[in-house]
Amino acid sequence: MLIDIHMLQNHAPSNLNRDDTGSPKDCIFGGVRRSRISSQSIKRAIRRSKLFAVSFKENGQAVRTRQLPGEIKAIFIHRGFSEEIAEVAAVKASGFGNKEGKETGDGQTAQMMFLTPSDILAVADILQKAYEEAGNLGNFKKIGAADLQKRADLKAWRPITADVALFGRMITSDAFRDVESSIQVAHALSTHKMEHEFDYFTAVDDLKELFDSGEDKGAGMIGDVEFTSACYYKYMSVDVDGMVDNLVGPLTAKNGIDTVESGDALKKEAASLARDTVLAFLQAATFSSPSGKQNTFAAHQLPDAILIEVKNHPIPVSYANAFVMPVRVDRQSTSSDLVSKSIAALVGHVQVMDQKFSVPVVGRLWFTTRSDKLDGATECESFSILLEELKKILEAHS
Repeated sequence: MLIDIHMLQNHAPSNLNRDDTGSPKDCIFGGVRRSRISSQSIKRAIRRSKLFAVSFKENGQAVRTRQLPGEIKAIFIHRGFSEEIAEVAAVKASGFGNKEGKETGDGQTAQMMFLTPSDILAVADILQKAYEEAGNLGNFKKIGAADLQKRADLKAWRPITADVALFGRMITSDAFRDVESSIQVAHALSTHKMEHEFDYFTAVDDLKELFDSGEDKGAGMIGDVEFTSACYYKYMSVDVDGMVDNLVGPLTAKNGIDTVESGDALKKEAASLARDTVLAFLQAATFSSPSGKQNTFAAHQLPDAILIEVKNHPIPVSYANAFVMPVRVDRQSTSSDLVSKSIAALVGHVQVMDQKFSVPVVGRLWFTTRSDKLDGATECESFSILLEELKKILEAHS
């Protein structure tokens, strides 16, 4: 099962995702410059949102980090080992961040890794076992991280969390298995031509008049911040079957799967978790935004249109081409605005693609804050109704 999610979200002046110069990210699309929010920025905002985290308290969440050595040191101390032993274990753990097992001296792994709680505990268990087998600290120091990574009990399959099953991971270390992402997220693009703007600002020294008797009454500092405002088209595609496969893993006796019934039970449990993950993802995608410059702009606007398409066939379709011709607003008109025109462009494009290609869908849900209708879609008067309707479709076709 494949779920395509399309959103139109209009943000007030903001700089949600900036480049190396501090400018809002952009790109050329349809021959004109558009405002852009990178897929990485969108995914992180969703993954780290409180809404997403609350949904997985029992299942747990993974962390993207280079701080594995610090985690291992804390676990060793919690288990009653001395500071010196814990420090050596942390140094060994730093070598788990690369295929060569090269230990680092800065207390971090060489690469950022997306690790589950069970991954971190597995590394701690391996290091504790190695220390106990070594017999003393001196012998423990001689054991290389490269050798520890090759241990069978570390390389064995471990259950992963729902967020790893969804977002996937790639780690160049033998200690952790790669996971193919079950979601694709496009860079968000403005439906219209981008306009860069600048905010010139000053910061005033509150105590200047008390301690500075000179004639200088100027600001303590001056500067400028780039920003833009844009209506973004966002597109995400979730492979539910792929997520279930990630959660289940290889159905072998090594993982406790010794009968057809036990395998089916595991798949059923994974399918239920995948459904919950999809619903949590949709909520987080709707109510979260990238954090860039939010203390300055507070651009917390919700989407004005959400289209959900559920398919049995693996045919993801983005409707970005609805905006190849950038949306333009007649400044003299009082009956149409940028959001309304963007929604109308999306609806028109969807209907044309439907007529020309007839990509089969098992369910199409449409929610908007405006009055636009979409032929062949179930109209959802509220976001909560959209969630309920999606839940029904997922349960009926799982």
